[in-house]
Amino acid sequence: MNIVVLAGGLSTERDVSITSGTMVAGALRRRGHKVVLLDVFMGYEHDECDVAALFENGYDFTQNLGVRERIPDLKAIKAQRRDKTDRFLGEHVEEICRYADICFLALHGDNGENGKLQATFDLLGIKYTGSGYLGSAVAMNKGITKSIFLHHGIGTPKGECYKTEDMQNGKCAQWDYFPCVVKPCSGGSSVGVSIVENKTDFDNAMKAAFEFETEVLVEQYVKGREFSIGVIDGKALPIIEIIPKEGFYDYVNKYQAGKTEEVCPAVLDENTTKLLQAEAVKAYNALQLDAYGRIDFLLDANGDTYALEANTLPGMTSASLIPQEAKAVGIEYDELCDMIVNISLKKYNA
Repeated sequence: MNIVVLAGGLSTERDVSITSGTMVAGALRRRGHKVVLLDVFMGYEHDECDVAALFENGYDFTQNLGVRERIPDLKAIKAQRRDKTDRFLGEHVEEICRYADICFLALHGDNGENGKLQATFDLLGIKYTGSGYLGSAVAMNKGITKSIFLHHGIGTPKGECYKTEDMQNGKCAQWDYFPCVVKPCSGGSSVGVSIVENKTDFDNAMKAAFEFETEVLVEQYVKGREFSIGVIDGKALPIIEIIPKEGFYDYVNKYQAGKTEEVCPAVLDENTTKLLQAEAVKAYNALQLDAYGRIDFLLDANGDTYALEANTLPGMTSASLIPQEAKAVGIEYDELCDMIVNISLKKYNA
């Protein structure tokens, strides 16, 4: 097949996306596909665009860039764009994607994961991997996700969403449950997330979170073990436990080698394993996800489970969780990437 792997973009997770895309493109090439690795924002910045030749030559916009300890400077990246416009799709992106049999979305955060790109591709007749526009949009907003979890009886920490104006009108000051977690409502990779113990720290954390978005979710802090569960084609993968060596599972601990211990399959009794996997599938279905996704959970000392959020385009880097979970049941990385393509194509053949 001709496959475009879309990566990059303009979210705070740009570096993670580029690393995911590089690895996915390599895997799909090893599986015999003709692959173009394309930056969705920069596009192909040449006046002439021989699309067929790009697939034959395996066009690749990057040279194995890694995830840095600091989030990328998005203003600087925007300034590098040749046409200087603010449109999301770069030069020739639509043309190249329409030529492909399917686009593998290796995008994370913002417009790659929030349903806007999925809806655009639906209108353009471009096939893509992962969930459709509705599931993507719903799962991207942690506040809406929490409401759906509650509606379907899925355990989740108590929480409240605040908008920028709530800092001025005093609504934020009404929160009085500590410790708590402050996080941008639609962000990923734990960018802008803080665990706070008191009112002073809370005010500072809210200001920091609002620097990334205009809506912030605050929820009770649940002390417990952290787990993540991939779901592929409606079936749960083995559970992985996440154990940061210091602090919590933040941006650095997620993507810098040696910062976090990950145990898969997680050491749990059979009943707890089945419970968590069932809750993951229940959350996946409640959010109307397609093809694959990942649900993050906490398990407290009483055995109560708390669903935190869903990831509709989970990371596919060497440190990512779904590839580790798949490997635990004998699915190697290259096969996993090919499997995601084939499962995603099923919705177009219905």
